[in-house]
Amino acid sequence: MDKLRVAVIGAGYWGPNLVRNLRNSPDWDLVAVCDLDPARAAKVIGDRSTVAIETDVSRLLEREDLDAVAIATPPRTHAAIAIAALEAGKHVLVEKPLASNLEDARRMVEVAAAQNRALMLDHTFCYTPAVRHIRQMISDGVIGDVLFVDSVRINLGLVQPDVNVFWDLAPHDLSILDFILPSGLDVGPVTATGADPLDTGQICVGHATLPLPGGGIANISVNWLSPTKIRSFVVGGRNRTLVWDDLNPMQRVALYDRGVEVTKRPDDLAERKQVNVSYRMGDIHVPALREAEALGLMVAEFAAAIREERAPLTDGHSGMRVLSVLHAIDESLATGQPVAPHKEVTV
Repeated sequence: MDKLRVAVIGAGYWGPNLVRNLRNSPDWDLVAVCDLDPARAAKVIGDRSTVAIETDVSRLLEREDLDAVAIATPPRTHAAIAIAALEAGKHVLVEKPLASNLEDARRMVEVAAAQNRALMLDHTFCYTPAVRHIRQMISDGVIGDVLFVDSVRINLGLVQPDVNVFWDLAPHDLSILDFILPSGLDVGPVTATGADPLDTGQICVGHATLPLPGGGIANISVNWLSPTKIRSFVVGGRNRTLVWDDLNPMQRVALYDRGVEVTKRPDDLAERKQVNVSYRMGDIHVPALREAEALGLMVAEFAAAIREERAPLTDGHSGMRVLSVLHAIDESLATGQPVAPHKEVTV
């Protein structure tokens, strides 16, 4: 099968990772890299390369030897570039977040549908073998109904000048929730708290609580100030519990056959029900997961969605759901009250 032809727009922080994986993919032929700084683009491409350097997005999109573009530019520019690319007949891959606001995101989804082109989000963690395994375990009913999710994503990170710690780190956790839960990111009113203890001008430490359907709850902790890097994700089910430690290559995922069992029995004296709790202490199973770079699997999914003329696993709608929760978090931080995310209107 002929390779699909692609260009990367943006050679800054994330662009080089996309360039490397697209060049190494059997599905893609990297045609060009576009950046305002030609020297930076040249450095990403490397010596002795036939990959073209472009400095103008409009000129790039006029090329007839392109099937798709991958956008790795600041979020405020995503909508304008993506819409221009879609209207030029190109399929589009966008670095997270989809856009800086819901209105722009909705327009991107609408144009992609009108042009019959794929619009995909680079929600990288959704393509890790660990998260794919967790999704399968939930789908197969292995862990039972999801009772709680606890996600911790903390490290000594770079304080961003234009976004708070939620917008920088939480999209990973929100996209994972949207990917693994049967109902997706269908959550109740969000409660968020945050702090800027060093007076940086941005919230650097934050916690968000998201009610899940069926009475469960998800907690997300994000932090730029921790001297210790932690990447943990716990999914507690009625039958079993999954623990994902992304920093432990020897045990990425562990399945615990442990939990709480609750029965109710009548209390004759009080004439009301009394809860009887027992604890189950079973085995721990560690599956053998193959190591694979998530970005490589992600660009393969982008190609498959185009060839099969279907929506990518992480499409524009998933990006809108993540954005709606991020906006609810911001509003909750500002008001101190729970805020319901905007429900997506079908487009």
